[in-house]
Amino acid sequence: MLTYERFVHCKRAPVIYDRDMTRTPLIFLAWLALAAIVFVTISPIGLRPRDVAPVDFDRAAAFALTAFLFVIAYPRHWMICAVLIVFSAFGIEALQYLSPSRHAHLHDALVKSAGAVVGSLIGWVSNTVISSFFSRTRSYQA
Repeated sequence: MLTYERFVHCKRAPVIYDRDMTRTPLIFLAWLALAAIVFVTISPIGLRPRDVAPVDFDRAAAFALTAFLFVIAYPRHWMICAVLIVFSAFGIEALQYLSPSRHAHLHDALVKSAGAVVGSLIGWVSNTVISSFFSRTRSYQA
């Protein structure tokens, strides 16, 4: 939180960084990414986006990005986010039984959960590096 005292006692120009200013858009993007995954997974096969990448890479990358966004958006609860995204990979895969043109496979759920684990770890490392950088920056200003 930015306060007046932080500006008064600085010897140099203050580093203006408020985690809440960057956290709100990240929360929105994380939930939007999860909603997009649910839509693409449950919708008929004809509505699924097509690209040149292999299907397994698409699945893993989508869940890695979603997990990364959740871990960055909720840094204090990174482990809960990671576990929930991994479980959601299996749950969303099971939701394919609701669509007559889609078929759920364990292999697909495992690929998605592996992507979620990788994205969570990258997010955790990013949070650790960012928080250590800003804690060092604050200690130099005191």
